[in-house]
This record gives sequence, structure tokens and C-alpha cells, in this order.
Amino acid sequence: MPAADAPAGHGRLLAGTAWAVLFLGLWGWGRDITDGSGAGSAPTTGDIAAVGRPLGVLLPPPHEPIEGATPLRIEVPSIGVDAPVVARGLDEDGAIEPPSFDAPRVVGWYGAGAEPGAKGPALLVGHVDTETRPAVFYGLSAARPGVRVEVTRTDGTVAEFTVDDVQVLTRERFNADKAYGPRKKGRAELRLITCGGTYDRASRSYDANVVVSAYLTGERPKGNSGS
Repeated sequence: MPAADAPAGHGRLLAGTAWAVLFLGLWGWGRDITDGSGAGSAPTTGDIAAVGRPLGVLLPPPHEPIEGATPLRIEVPSIGVDAPVVARGLDEDGAIEPPSFDAPRVVGWYGAGAEPGAKGPALLVGHVDTETRPAVFYGLSAARPGVRVEVTRTDGTVAEFTVDDVQVLTRERFNADKAYGPRKKGRAELRLITCGGTYDRASRSYDANVVVSAYLTGERPKGNSGS
């Protein structure tokens, strides 16, 4: 069942194999993510379950990349996300360290990678649920192209992104290019990632990952309302 529809109490904080499969291949991708260059072409959706872009959705033009700054907070009003962001690194297995098990409402940012607003895809990860309740990215699979994502940064600005694709990558067909690669080279992009698909009680893990892609469409000083 989709993560957004999974009942509270059936998750396990993206632990174990569910989290590990998501970041399989990050060791090989580390340099490309860090320098923002990326090696993959724009993802296709033929071999994955995907929401894609609904017909008739007009998306705004991209904004030129801006100077990078550390993210402090992320907001996705349409799906109820309003959460602090903390920097995370890679663990000994090459996976991004998830936010603390004691902080299921916190989002982790891969700090060695691109900063939100700068050129390249910035990676933000979060738990989908806990053993007792929904977590920060519980509703991520309900995001749709055209949705606004706002990232408050340490330089006092808010980087505004627009979602242009929503994918569900199964464990069997997982592809690092599609999860982490730039959809269009030269843009400032964002990836919001969590677990999804079907929850397996035996392994206490999900069998897929939800990957929401967005691109920079504006910036404003913190405190100014968005359009």
C-alpha cells in the first residue's frame, strides 16, 4: 500500500533494508552529488510506478541557481510538511544516515551534496512513519506536479521550488540515476525521499521508495510571503 495510505503502527522508521536499498549506490554517486554535476540523464518513468505529470499542468520556468546556503527548514503546505532540517552524512554501509529515531518529524539533508538553491540535486530524506504514528514524510506520495516546496536557508532567504515529478521506485528496479541524477543539467533541483510501496510485516520494511523531484522557481527574503 502507498506510504501515504499506510496505517500508523505498521512502519519502522525507514530502518534496515528499506532505508539501505534507498541509498544503494551512493558511494559511487558521492562525487557527482557533491559537485552537483550528476551523470544521469533525465529520468524516464516507463519501468517504474510513477505519478508523473498530470495532463494540463502548466509548470513555471526555472529560476537560475543561486548561491548555496545550508537549509534550516522545509515547508510543503499542500501535504502538511513544516519541519526542521539537519545535515546528515553517510554511514559505514554507504547509506545516508537518517534523522534520529527520536526525531521522526525532522528531515535529513545530505550535507556533502548540493545545497538547496545551488546547481544540482539537493537530497532531503525523511521517515514515513513510526511504530505508532505518521512521521514527517507520511504524505509525500500525495504530492503532485505543481506543488510548492519552500526551503528556509541560513543566509536569510527562502528558496522556492516546484514539484515536476513523483516516482515510486521499487527495490527490484532501483536506479541511482533516476533517484539522484539531475532531471535537467544546470538547474537547481531538490529530491524529497521516503519509503513507500507495500509494507512487509515479516521484514518490517517497505518494498519501494517515493522520490519527489522539484526544481528552483524563485527566491525571496525570509519573512516575505510567497506569491
